[in-house]
Amino acid sequence: MIRTMTLASLLALSIPAGAAVAQTLPQQVISGTRLDVVATGEVTRVPDIARISAGVVTTAPTATQAIAENNRRMASVREALKRAGIADRDIQTSSINLNPEYRYEENRAPVLTGYRASNEVSIRFRDIAETGAILDALVAQGANTINGPMLGLDKPEAAMDEARVEALRIARQRADLYAQSLGKRVTRILSVSESGSMYPPMPMMQMNMGRSAEAAADMKIDPGEQTIAVTVSVSFELQ
Repeated sequence: MIRTMTLASLLALSIPAGAAVAQTLPQQVISGTRLDVVATGEVTRVPDIARISAGVVTTAPTATQAIAENNRRMASVREALKRAGIADRDIQTSSINLNPEYRYEENRAPVLTGYRASNEVSIRFRDIAETGAILDALVAQGANTINGPMLGLDKPEAAMDEARVEALRIARQRADLYAQSLGKRVTRILSVSESGSMYPPMPMMQMNMGRSAEAAADMKIDPGEQTIAVTVSVSFELQ
């Protein structure tokens, strides 16, 4: 007996098990007027975390000597940070470099004069008021490159969610305004998408290493406020 198979059955047999089948979803049909609104919600927070980049640069006639001296001084820096209460998880190596140094004279080939070794760590701490003491510890133990602090939020997610709610509130408020101006009303939301968010940590500043250790310890850091912003695009139907 010959059985007749439909086109759909043949297609089903030709597709391997587990393969995804693309389907075209029907366009959303509206009977009123479509209104697209872009709104940004903002909230402010006081920074609760600081980051400092600090390191040691050493020079010596040989690469071995430059590295050995750098390692010795960096070990002292790390020990000082731990004594200041900085946890191991908050100290992270950010760069290690070793470069030859040359003396240049006119009409002569460069002459190798030694090597420069550098080691830099990123330090994170949660008590911004302790910035001066931490800088004091770094300088006292031989850190000769310091950048920072860069201030931010340890956990910005809650603040970003609050900004999202504010963005949606503003979007709905604007939609109601447009609807009222047109003699209509908002009947439903067609779509919502987050088109951007902004949580910029405060830029890291470079410190003048000409300051004494005592001056660094007395330095006062003003955390100020940071703005967290989220932008949403919302489509409404007006009738």
